Amino acid sequence: MNKFLNKWFRRFHRWLVLPFVTLLLTVIFMRGTPLGDTAQRIQAVFMIIMAISGTYLWLLPYWTKWKRKGAQVKS
Repeated sequence: MNKFLNKWFRRFHRWLVLPFVTLLLTVIFMRGTPLGDTAQRIQAVFMIIMAISGTYLWLLPYWTKWKRKGAQVKS
């Protein structure tokens, strides 16, 4: 189950990058317009989601090593 979740988390994070970059460009080029303001609000939500999923993916190798060490000590 854990490998399955990690695989889908990576895919989710990768696919979020595309709309995030599009929104970033929209915010930059449409600054001061109603479309730019709306895009900026949506981008803030995307940024939070990207930060959470990116942090999980960054910490995953360390977490796995920590779990492996704990299993070796118990054996």
